[in-house]
Amino acid sequence: MPFIPHRCLVLILAIPLLLLECTPAELQTPPSPDEELGQLFVDVQMKELFPDSKTFADAEPLIPAKQILKAYEEEKTKDGFDLRAFVNQYFRFPDAPNSHFVSDTSLSPEAHINALWPILTRKPTGDVKGSLLSLPRSYVVPGGRFGEIYYWDSYFTMLGLQVSEKDSLIEGMVSNFAHLIRYQGHIPNGNRSYYLSRSQPPYFSLMVKLLAETRNNDQIVVQYLPEMLKEYYFWMGAANEDDLKKTNDLKPGEAYRRVVRLSGGYNLNRYYDDSPTPRPEAYKEDVSVAQHTGRKAEDVYRDIRAGAESGWDFSSRWLRDGKSLTSIHTTDIIPVDLNCLLYELEMTLSEAYALMEDQQHSQSFKNLAEKRKKAILQYFWNQEDGFFHDYDFVEEKQTPILSLAAVYPLFFKIATDEQAQKVTQRLKDEFLQPGGLTTTLMTTGQQWDAPNGWAPLHWMAIVGLRNYGQKEFAEKVKDVWVEENIRVYKATGRMVEKYNVYDISLLGGGGEYPLQDGFGWTNGVLLKLLSEDKK
Repeated sequence: MPFIPHRCLVLILAIPLLLLECTPAELQTPPSPDEELGQLFVDVQMKELFPDSKTFADAEPLIPAKQILKAYEEEKTKDGFDLRAFVNQYFRFPDAPNSHFVSDTSLSPEAHINALWPILTRKPTGDVKGSLLSLPRSYVVPGGRFGEIYYWDSYFTMLGLQVSEKDSLIEGMVSNFAHLIRYQGHIPNGNRSYYLSRSQPPYFSLMVKLLAETRNNDQIVVQYLPEMLKEYYFWMGAANEDDLKKTNDLKPGEAYRRVVRLSGGYNLNRYYDDSPTPRPEAYKEDVSVAQHTGRKAEDVYRDIRAGAESGWDFSSRWLRDGKSLTSIHTTDIIPVDLNCLLYELEMTLSEAYALMEDQQHSQSFKNLAEKRKKAILQYFWNQEDGFFHDYDFVEEKQTPILSLAAVYPLFFKIATDEQAQKVTQRLKDEFLQPGGLTTTLMTTGQQWDAPNGWAPLHWMAIVGLRNYGQKEFAEKVKDVWVEENIRVYKATGRMVEKYNVYDISLLGGGGEYPLQDGFGWTNGVLLKLLSEDKK
């Protein structure tokens, strides 16, 4: 996206005065548990009381935190003090979302998933404790260790909810995300206080369009224009006058928060996080990584958190040496997929203004989208490789990692026909494996690398291939992926988070936690793909 002169941004910022009118007073947001519990939180996480660091980050205090901390200071130096017993006395630990669900593999996958939706659905509640943020409407959680809503997961979950005719649930989830934008200024990673410093891949505009399609009502796009615009400001460093000034003052090669200025007058975007501290949900793991880097710990923590904002936590995409998490440098990288998503947001804003018959602002956002498209083709396309890469703006060159992020320009119809043909060929030759498309060609032990395949990337790839007439290969990818999903379901009774696409005798693995089942986006994409065969 190009640099937007101050006068142009002032115009855009003045577009929806109703945006300010619909923004309520700031909610009383619970503090992040690491801030609220101080040294107690550090001690519990560093002593590994729980196999999963997220367990204590999600714990619910049974009495006010100040009283717990006072008791801790009084008791921790006493002989025979038992930290685990202390924690169990003062905290409650929620069950996993689907921990009591018994699977029946005699059911079809569709019936199994439809039986899971109520198990994965959370009703609104105003009386929440701990790190959970209350939401006004019901929502679907992924499953397993993930007992809260997640931003980009939810779009792919909604694809399945649409097939299951859960229209009001889709509507409620879109409303929840709009609520978060109004109250928090953006959609956080998930509805936990410790996720508030970052977002995730911006799929909100796609959710709005999915809801409009489900309700057969284009005016829904207009209804959510203020929230889409506010999310755009968040990503473009225009959320307030201070951000706007710092963004406008950038020179080529400089960055401010999520905005990077490139030569040629382009502003593109990166993943970022406002907090340079260990993630509460992975506290000891982050401290350990930072201790082995030789870099300032704050910089490492921000790169780790930015990797989490990407949704690809973690991947060789973000690793300088392509192998070790200690070489993570996410904030140096301008990702191709993020910028394609922001192109889509700009186009959707243009469409919304067109529906309002506001041609001036519709054309402004269309122009911004077209400029971003030019930048995507200039900075991310590699003619020699025949593939889209991410771009390292510090080194001023593309990163070497080949990943399925390259299908995003196909999904959003940004690629030329020739580029799409070349991407397709590489997918055929190198990415397609017995169980589906591998996420990258690198085997690092990180979950967003080989040998894993993921439902959201398969959906993006299949639709992207179809957009360029690659129907035969798209069907091949679909068939292999669906077959793998069903095979694992029949063998285990589970729909899982990720799949080993190289060796279909094994389950997916790698990353910071064990394989999770449930699973929201796997359910959603599988239902959507299966429904196509019944039309």
